[in-house]
Amino acid sequence: MRDFFKLIRYKNLLIIILLQCLVKFCIVNPLLDVYGLEPLFGGLDFIFMVTSTVLMAAGGYVINDYFDTQTDSVNRPDEVVVGNGVSRSEAVNIHLILNIIACVLGFLVSFRIGVWIIGLAYPFISGLLWFYSATYKKQFLIGNIIVAFLTGLVPLLPAVYELPMQIAKNYDKIVEDEINIYLIFYWAAGYGVFAAITTLAREIIKDWEDCEGDKAAGRNSVPMVCGDFYTKIITLVLTLVSILGVVWVWLKYLTDTISAIYILLLVVAPFIFLFYKIIKIKSKEDCKFVKNLYKIIMITGMLYMLVVRYNFLSLV
Repeated sequence: MRDFFKLIRYKNLLIIILLQCLVKFCIVNPLLDVYGLEPLFGGLDFIFMVTSTVLMAAGGYVINDYFDTQTDSVNRPDEVVVGNGVSRSEAVNIHLILNIIACVLGFLVSFRIGVWIIGLAYPFISGLLWFYSATYKKQFLIGNIIVAFLTGLVPLLPAVYELPMQIAKNYDKIVEDEINIYLIFYWAAGYGVFAAITTLAREIIKDWEDCEGDKAAGRNSVPMVCGDFYTKIITLVLTLVSILGVVWVWLKYLTDTISAIYILLLVVAPFIFLFYKIIKIKSKEDCKFVKNLYKIIMITGMLYMLVVRYNFLSLV
């Protein structure tokens, strides 16, 4: 059982659950309260959506480890699960079971809210994760972009499921009261962009950390193709884009004192420190530190939604 939880990256799955719950209960529901609208997507449907997302991600981690056995045996031999605690055939079966359940739940939720076409995204993403692990991960930048794109979709789902239901049921009220219902999507999309950019930079740093194994496997990762100097430039640019994006949103839209203190101390300051640490990268240990710092910043950025909830509810 320990090997199973290690295989599916249970800590990352908990972050996914937290992210979608924060979007739902700190952005979507409070904004609907401001507009005088009742949340329509919730309860069992929301649980199914979160479960589907988590199972899909878990399946992706399993199949990724299945195809990464060779590189992981070089980069982190003590952490290899597939072929040790879990056989290769078991890994494939676990992947299939997780993805089948995820797709069924995704279709079920989409059908229940009356937008069945959203359910088609689940088998598409399942296939994309398979091809990412089998092929795209070996290609220059393509695999990194796929991971960043899929990560950016995670915070969007609560808004994507809520909006069609609101428009279908409350269209007249939305039009008469001139409610900007799409503000819900814009907030979720903002977090999606933040997650995508930081994930892209973090994935490149991970590839930098794993250069030894990638070289043995003949992969064309960014560090392998561009070298250390240009890899550092790429990650610095992505980090700078993140910093500037956060500062722009902060100065333009988040004018309250609590937001200013939170963003400055827990997002911008760590980003600036991260920028400095990227410049100083010289070893695999430095890459690991930067990779972990990216994750911490992503979590503190997510938790800012608690401040957003407080601000929205103060308007009700």
